[in-house]
Amino acid sequence: MAPTLLLDGFNLAYRSFYAIPELNRSDGFPTNALHGWVKTVWRLEDLYPDSRLLAFFDLGHDEEKSALLPEYKANRAEMPEALDRQFPRIKELSHYLGLGVAESEGIEADDLIASAAARLHGEGKEALIVSADKDLAQCIQSGVAQLLPPPTANPKLGWRTLDEAAVREKYGIRPDQVADYLALIGDSSDNIPGIAGVGPKTAAKWLQAYGDLEAILTNAGRLRPPRFQAVVTEQADQLRRNRQLTTLHPDHEVDLAPGHAEPARLRSFLEEMEMASTAREIERRYPSSS
Repeated sequence: MAPTLLLDGFNLAYRSFYAIPELNRSDGFPTNALHGWVKTVWRLEDLYPDSRLLAFFDLGHDEEKSALLPEYKANRAEMPEALDRQFPRIKELSHYLGLGVAESEGIEADDLIASAAARLHGEGKEALIVSADKDLAQCIQSGVAQLLPPPTANPKLGWRTLDEAAVREKYGIRPDQVADYLALIGDSSDNIPGIAGVGPKTAAKWLQAYGDLEAILTNAGRLRPPRFQAVVTEQADQLRRNRQLTTLHPDHEVDLAPGHAEPARLRSFLEEMEMASTAREIERRYPSSS
């Protein structure tokens, strides 16, 4: 059975934007992210034929997380103006390419992806989360894996699959320990501060020894190096708050209905964006549209 691909829309759109140098329509409208988005979707379809693709986007802020930590994600720079102009068109393009598009006011895309993965797992279906974000690794289990895009700095590495064994090899922990791991070391991308001086190796060692964050707090007096014993006890409330921020919530309603490619509208869109060579691909990819 072909897996359902769950695309982290913002993560992949940013990667598309930065992967292709500045590219504009003749009137100056930027198109580099649009070019990258089409290439990404078509590449995924080539890698996973017969799979359905669903794209997930943030829509508004998560007020609950912002209430827990007012500085949550406050370190993120404003979206580049050129990408901001393209974003509505990326969603439009996604529909024409045949992707299902999911977004919900006040619910982060990560939580929607986690909910979709959990639902598919419960139905006995395979899911593949397409994103470079490490917090999504907590969703990995039997039948649910993560597909990491090629690194921008080293695209020759290609697409890589992260399953349960790969998480243990990469981080030294199980997928269900990822939220605790991030609570300990912090998550700079979301502006969540960890314990100063506690890095990935130390956090992994504690989780290997004690299992989860609560057990680490219970055994704070036994932690090594000893200098962290008092610190962990003093920062217990912060760590529990961090755990609330790093934990994804897989209990949201999410529409898993597949999209349907619209070759005629796709062609018009690509011609409007002056993406002539990409438009010529339509006949090959959608032969019934000829």
